[in-house]
Amino acid sequence: MSGRNYLSWLAAETRTAWWHDSGDPAELDRALANGAVGVTTNPVLAAAAIRANRDRWRDGIRAAIDGAKTPAAKAEGLSRIVVTEAARRLEPTWRATGGAQGYVCAQVNPSLAGERAAMEDMARRLDAWAPNIAVKLPATAAGLDVMERLVADGITTTITLSFTVAQVLAAGRRFQEASRRRRPGARNGRAFAVIMIGRLDEYLHEVCADNRDGLGDEEIRWAGLAVVKRAYRAYRENGFGATLMVAALRGTYHMTNLAGAGLVMSIHPTYQNALLEDGVERVQRIDEPVPAPILAKLERVPEFVKAYEPDGLCGKDMVSYGVTQRTLSQFIESGWKQLEQFAP
Repeated sequence: MSGRNYLSWLAAETRTAWWHDSGDPAELDRALANGAVGVTTNPVLAAAAIRANRDRWRDGIRAAIDGAKTPAAKAEGLSRIVVTEAARRLEPTWRATGGAQGYVCAQVNPSLAGERAAMEDMARRLDAWAPNIAVKLPATAAGLDVMERLVADGITTTITLSFTVAQVLAAGRRFQEASRRRRPGARNGRAFAVIMIGRLDEYLHEVCADNRDGLGDEEIRWAGLAVVKRAYRAYRENGFGATLMVAALRGTYHMTNLAGAGLVMSIHPTYQNALLEDGVERVQRIDEPVPAPILAKLERVPEFVKAYEPDGLCGKDMVSYGVTQRTLSQFIESGWKQLEQFAP
């Protein structure tokens, strides 16, 4: 067995890359030392980082607040502080890998999930913050339309608020189509398509409990894994140029059951700490199937079928899928509005 810790082993000896899922700069040093090659942020993480670093960012916070004409502009300015510090730290990785890694996610205002023009305008502002920004857009019909326009201009995007095979397949196809129309001289931007694995599990747990479907935690904890494994197979079969990203882990089992996949794992410090403990087995399990009896039980749950089947969710229904609305609300209430209302 390698003498490396689990995260270093993952980064050095498998096809799996991992990104740091936190906006707090104090947590980033250890992540980079253990092989992290990117940073994910969202409004909730940005708000938490601002609250925790009032003294560190005092001047920037004051400038962002004093220069804002609207609450939304204030939230955007505060987000910029979090994102650009991480982007500066990751830029050497971005340059060393020729833009393959080293990105930092910057998310558009989640309340704009259906507003194409406003989302695009904001996305272009976020892209200008640093050369290694991956602009986060929602996996809604509007978000995917905006993604296409940005990809054609070489802007790197991350499709988030995504929980289903159908959503990441749509993102993969849109990236392929838009890449063929990339304007002459545009950057060679990348695309990352997220599956928020733990949030899907939590949603299905609630649905199954309410409907008395008879599924317990042992079955439901395989739901997000089944979705990711199916999406990963589909990405390989279709040769998509976009990269799958797995986010919102809720246990080390989400990581260990996907190890070895050619995708990105976004790992919060809570689970980094757990994976750094002794005894985490270094085995590449991406090609191990979900146990057939468990999958059969999950397939009796209509909300799981929506997530698992490649045609389980059509474009117009992406914004109204239960877990999408649930997560949008959290990003708005516990993230974006917290930034709008922040007082130093």
